[in-house]
Amino acid sequence: MRHREAAERTLLTVVAAGASPATLADLLLAANTDRALADGGHSLDFTNKAFECLDLIGWKHANAVLPTVVGQMVAARGADELTAWRQPVDLTALCVEAAAELPGLVAARPNMHRWSDHTTLAQALLGDDPMAIMDGLKAAIRGGAAATDLGRSLAYAAALRLARFGSANEHADWETAHHVFTYANAVHQVLKQTETADRDGHSDAVRGVLHGAMALYLARYLNVPPARIPGDGGEPLDDLPASAEDICVALLEAFDRQRQVDLAARLVARHLTLGHSVQALIVTLARALLREDAGFHAYQALDAGVRQFGEWGNTDEGRHILIAVARYLAAHSPTERAELQTTEIARRLMRGGELHSEATA
Repeated sequence: MRHREAAERTLLTVVAAGASPATLADLLLAANTDRALADGGHSLDFTNKAFECLDLIGWKHANAVLPTVVGQMVAARGADELTAWRQPVDLTALCVEAAAELPGLVAARPNMHRWSDHTTLAQALLGDDPMAIMDGLKAAIRGGAAATDLGRSLAYAAALRLARFGSANEHADWETAHHVFTYANAVHQVLKQTETADRDGHSDAVRGVLHGAMALYLARYLNVPPARIPGDGGEPLDDLPASAEDICVALLEAFDRQRQVDLAARLVARHLTLGHSVQALIVTLARALLREDAGFHAYQALDAGVRQFGEWGNTDEGRHILIAVARYLAAHSPTERAELQTTEIARRLMRGGELHSEATA
């Protein structure tokens, strides 16, 4: 799929024919996953955002919104063109072989509504043997895992990569972990959109999970050695504030200083283990983000983290996910906060204030 006009016409024809949102999601997910991690995963993430936009404004606008993602999709290069995906292990071939087995695995799958081994599968996806990882995914399907179950496990595993990002890595390596996490979240969210599509278990769409699993495997070096996740293993957090208000204030103060990744993670763990309001914590993280000159990646990380936390709630897994988000945001704070200053000036002017005032004698 390289011809933009032809792809747009095809998509608009399907929309005009009255295709359901689930069918459109299935179509675009299959097109996106024709190449592994197209455009570093951004293509699928933007497609997912288009779906979420339509959920808000109504799918009657699909003919105006969905064609906007086609240009990036057709121009994207796949990760399978990179040497790391071919040597020393041909990960692309592994994905192709596993994808060929999917229809048979899905057809033989038992009742898929009772599978609950998401955490176990996530841990398997963090392994260092790509063939064993593929075998773990196949075993999960045989055990009754639906496509959305696979996506949920993948997203949690990718969050753990981010939560355990070691301080010995270069700062730019944060983006490698980030891309895998946000791609995995996009795969999961789009698979949820396709749940009602009239397809044989979405075997084509599950290719996104296979690609995400291999990207997760390639990022394993980011956890050597792994950073400790606060709150696990009985690590004491009693030296930190206890009230929700004090914890949120301390978290914002941590974002005011560089190299506070571990402190930010401990404060999030403290807040959640004490059972304080999750909403208050998310609002604090959003406030910390909005006052920075944040790039697109930071907003992606917060959005993906909040959505994945919603899958787990205030459990150990949910705590790990928000810790991952806090560590990523802390690693990119503080900035110059020039955008915040511009916003404050604009707000003052809107309220009738003066931009400059003469000094009184």
